[in-house]
Amino acid sequence: MFSSLRVMAPARPGHRMTVARAIRRAVLLCGLVFALAACSSLPRTPYTAADAANSRVLDLDGLRRFADEPAAKFRIEKEIPTREIKTYLALSGGGADGAYGVGVLNGWTAAGTRPTFSVVSGVSTGGLIAPFAFLGPAYDETLKEVYTSGIAESLLQDPSIMRVLFGSGLFGNKRLRELVARYVGPDILSAVAREHAKGRKLLIVTTDLDTQRTVIWDMGRIAAVGTPEALQLFRDVMAASASIPLVFPPIMIDAEGQGRRFQEMHVDGGVTAPVLTLPDALLFRERGWPANGRLNIYILVNKKLEGNFELVSNSTIDVASRSISAITQAQTRSVILSTYDFARRNRLGFHLSYIERDYPAPETPGFDTAYMRALYQYGYEKAASGRAWASTPP
Repeated sequence: MFSSLRVMAPARPGHRMTVARAIRRAVLLCGLVFALAACSSLPRTPYTAADAANSRVLDLDGLRRFADEPAAKFRIEKEIPTREIKTYLALSGGGADGAYGVGVLNGWTAAGTRPTFSVVSGVSTGGLIAPFAFLGPAYDETLKEVYTSGIAESLLQDPSIMRVLFGSGLFGNKRLRELVARYVGPDILSAVAREHAKGRKLLIVTTDLDTQRTVIWDMGRIAAVGTPEALQLFRDVMAASASIPLVFPPIMIDAEGQGRRFQEMHVDGGVTAPVLTLPDALLFRERGWPANGRLNIYILVNKKLEGNFELVSNSTIDVASRSISAITQAQTRSVILSTYDFARRNRLGFHLSYIERDYPAPETPGFDTAYMRALYQYGYEKAASGRAWASTPP
């Protein structure tokens, strides 16, 4: 989601304030923001790097890991028995382009070849999709509703410069939280817990701004706790993974370390990890998977991977927007190429799906319903006809 906001798209006639105009105003007021920073910042309970290093949530260990931890921390081959071929679905960020991933999943179901995934990971918009992809085709209609009914378009309504000046997000996160809570209740928590008990893994990624680390949340373990607090944490992680900095406020997550309680600040997982396949410590090992282990990796990228020409206006907003897009695209390609090399060295299956370069870009910023419906259908038709997956990077 982090890289998907096209802030300089043309405004729609009659639209009260587009995302582009709102962000443009926010940038023009940056000087005022900095001037008022001391008096407008929301107070936080101080904590130290040592507290963070030993922190845990829900007073439990093992609910999350960090992507930069040593390889020994990620014994995936032992956590997931290798007696049969396992499948790993990695869902990238992409904002409104998540409609493509939903279309691919639903078309895959229609083709009759969609597997039950051993592991599902999600980043940003992929983090919103991940629990339902993990639970299987029974939730295909739920995903289609989220991404094509128009409900997502409400996430970017009523921008407020006051929120930028006296808060930390242009749109607030009330609607994002309501969207997550509407579709994720005790029944979803119980269903995820049941699948977790079978040995399957659901992972969602956030970025901890305080430590600048990529956090990998074990959503199955959280679901297995089964308390109202666990449900709230489950929802918070999903919302945090999709909280684009400046656009949405960070999600504050209660934690405890060295006997002290504080709140961690979590934002969009795409800030540090555009897609999670395997941690770096594994990807860059010569041999990172047991010789008898069989794994098919499916990377579903909710964006374009190939560069395209666009005459960029010589303005601060356009240059910044285009630069962020280029950075994220390069980071995503790097992860994909590293994963492809890892799969080749370890004789694992590699499958990649993404939006083709020539697919038309949206005419308006944000979550435009017409664009998302068309993109959903594009992904659906590719998967239903067996054209969604490539075995090599572009």
